[in-house]
Amino acid sequence: MRYSELSDPDCAVAQALTVVGDPWTLLLIRDVAGGTHQFDALREGLGISRKVLTERLKGLVADGVLEKRLYSPHPPRYAYHLTPAGRGLLPVLVALQDWGARHVMGDGTLSATSTADSAETRRVHALMGHRLPELTLAGPGGAPADPVAADRALTVLYCFPGAYAPGAHAYPPGWELIPGTRGCTLESCTYRDRMADFARRDTAVHGVSTQRPDQLAAFAEHERIAFPLLSDAGLELAAALRLPTFRAGGADRLKRLTLVVDSSRTVRGVLYPLDDPAGSVDDALALVDSLTGRTQSR
Repeated sequence: MRYSELSDPDCAVAQALTVVGDPWTLLLIRDVAGGTHQFDALREGLGISRKVLTERLKGLVADGVLEKRLYSPHPPRYAYHLTPAGRGLLPVLVALQDWGARHVMGDGTLSATSTADSAETRRVHALMGHRLPELTLAGPGGAPADPVAADRALTVLYCFPGAYAPGAHAYPPGWELIPGTRGCTLESCTYRDRMADFARRDTAVHGVSTQRPDQLAAFAEHERIAFPLLSDAGLELAAALRLPTFRAGGADRLKRLTLVVDSSRTVRGVLYPLDDPAGSVDDALALVDSLTGRTQSR
C-alpha cells in the first residue's frame, strides 16, 4: 500500500514518501550518487535480494528518480544514473546523514569538526582507495569544473565551511562559537602562499565549499587566490563521498577536511579532523611527499 492511500493527498511530505519512503530506496540513491551504477554492484554493496532490488530500481525509474542507460546490448544490460529529480534528493541525503551523525550517533552538539575516534572520522578515512565519480562543480565564473586536475599527478582537495570577502555579511550569527569554523581565510591564504611548493610536486590545489560561486569569486579576488575555489552548492561531491557536513545559517556546510587524489581519481590520502587550519597546509605537503617518496623541504 502506498503512502498516498493513507495520508493527505495534498501533503508534500506524504507524497514524497510514496517515492522515497522505503529505506532501500534512499540507500540506492546514496550508492548511485557515489558512483555505483550497475545492478550486480548495487546488489553486492547493499546485500539486497535480486527481487527487492529489481522492484526498487523499477519504481525509481518509473518515478523519474533514476534513468537507465544501456551499456551492453548482448545481452541487454543497463546502468542506473540519477536524473535531475534524483539529484534534487541529494540535500535530503546530506541532511539525513548530518542528523544521524549529530543526534543518533553523536550527543547533539553542533560542530564543524569531529574527534579522532568518531564513527564520522572512520567513515572519512575509509575513503582511502575510493574513486571519485565523474562529476563537475561550479568553478570560477560558474563554469563546470572537474574537482580533479587532469594535468597533474595529484590534486589536493581541501574542503572548508565558508570564507567571505569583507563586507559580505555572510557569516551567520554565532558562527565563531561553532567548533571548527574559524580559520578558513587563513587556510586558503596559506595555500595561496605555498602554491610554488605544490607546483614543484606536480600537485594541483582546489578549494571546495558549499558557498555560491559568486561568493567564492569575491573571496578569491579579495585575497588574490589564483587556484580554483569550487562550489558544491548542489552537494553532489558531499553526497558522492558522504563527506561530513553541518548546518548553520540555513545552509549545509562542509566540515574542514583534506583529500589527496591522483590522476585516476583515486583517493590516496585523507586528513581529518583538522584542528589547525594553517598547519593543515604543511600536513598536506607532508602527505604528498609521503605518497611520492619525496623528502619535504621548504
